Amino acid sequence: MNILDIVILGIALSMDAFAVAVCKGLAVDKAKIKHCLIAGVWFGGFQGLMPAIGFVFGSTFAKYIEKYDHWVGFILLALIGVNMIKEALSKEEQNECHENSFAAKTMFVMAVATSIDALAVGITFPTSFGITSVVDVIIAVLIIGILTFILSAIGVKIGNIFGTKYKPKAEVTGGVILILLGIKILLEGLNIVSL
Repeated sequence: MNILDIVILGIALSMDAFAVAVCKGLAVDKAKIKHCLIAGVWFGGFQGLMPAIGFVFGSTFAKYIEKYDHWVGFILLALIGVNMIKEALSKEEQNECHENSFAAKTMFVMAVATSIDALAVGITFPTSFGITSVVDVIIAVLIIGILTFILSAIGVKIGNIFGTKYKPKAEVTGGVILILLGIKILLEGLNIVSL
């Protein structure tokens, strides 16, 4: 196992979570440490957990996961993005702080949507990264999870700094980004593009 490869993999896997965390930062009037921690724990936890699950289940379920993972990610992110745009355009919503956007139910759906690709990566651990022992899996999972935690927490703050200046437009932009991210996941899964 090459640690540098795992760090690069962790950064690559965390980009979807980072983009969603930026959108989450748009949803609150002032990003507090708790918002950054909530995003970091959810996204980092799932990005770390999913490769471990993928490694355990291995190639037995690979064909089923890879067959539908891009559709699940696309549908979840598109629905959340459409809802975010709808809330941003609603007059009553514009005056509220969207604390509920950090609710467990919402965070769970987003964490799953952004970490499904990590599940497939876990399946390829032995062949692509030479990860065969439990110790190697634990090290890889910790690196991926910690990197995603840090980048997601930073993403919330970045989104909030941008969002406080241009809140309604920023929330619409965030919704569009989520939809585009879902489309990207779908197109990559269908092997139409490789971004």
